Amino acid sequence: MKFYISLIISIVLLSACKTEKKESDKNKSGIHKVIAKEIIQVKDYTYMKVMEDGIEKWLAVPSIEAEEGKTYYFKNGMEMPNFESRELKRTFPTIYFVEGVSTNPDAIITQNKVDTNTVDVNTIDLSSKSKPKLEKKEIEVKPIEGSITIEQLYKNAKQYEGKTVKVRGEVTKFNPAIMNKNWIHIQDGTENNGKFDLTLVTNEEAKIGDIIVIEGIVSLNKDFGYGYFYELIVENAELVK
Repeated sequence: MKFYISLIISIVLLSACKTEKKESDKNKSGIHKVIAKEIIQVKDYTYMKVMEDGIEKWLAVPSIEAEEGKTYYFKNGMEMPNFESRELKRTFPTIYFVEGVSTNPDAIITQNKVDTNTVDVNTIDLSSKSKPKLEKKEIEVKPIEGSITIEQLYKNAKQYEGKTVKVRGEVTKFNPAIMNKNWIHIQDGTENNGKFDLTLVTNEEAKIGDIIVIEGIVSLNKDFGYGYFYELIVENAELVK
């Protein structure tokens, strides 16, 4: 009898360990479990007010048939503070853009990445799937001593990977407070194989039209998640006074 009791206890403990391991694996995979509290449908997207571990948050996902009260799962997500929806004429203090949700946690898979070098993330409009293109400006900004051109940077990208570079250019876009950083686009009039725009990740501020000199570290094939993939980007950029 003692043998059978011990066997039953062992089976129960083994089953519990497997369950704990499965839950642990899910947590490590970054899957979020939420309950839908409010659904707002617009032309191409679904806004969902959800609860996760007692915390209320808003999600924005490509259009789905969602229902209030149901449990959904999603993986990854990009936080956008103070996001203004033009279609709803409403500003969300914080909203998370996710690639998709599912009632089945095992169905959550990584979606195709989108190169946001072609997207102005500060003016995303959920009512439209169109993405503004970067335009090459008719400008000519000469380098200064110790700096390189955007053409040189792209042409010799491998050479500069992980190194600090100095670049002078004109600010063509400024997107503040995205993922707790400011994002600056500069051009200097040069290009290499059609690449003429340089993205900077920084704590600095700048205005469109400013001519600036920056120093920062070159990163290649940088993936910030949720489609924020850059073939080349300059991080920790600082303005050179």
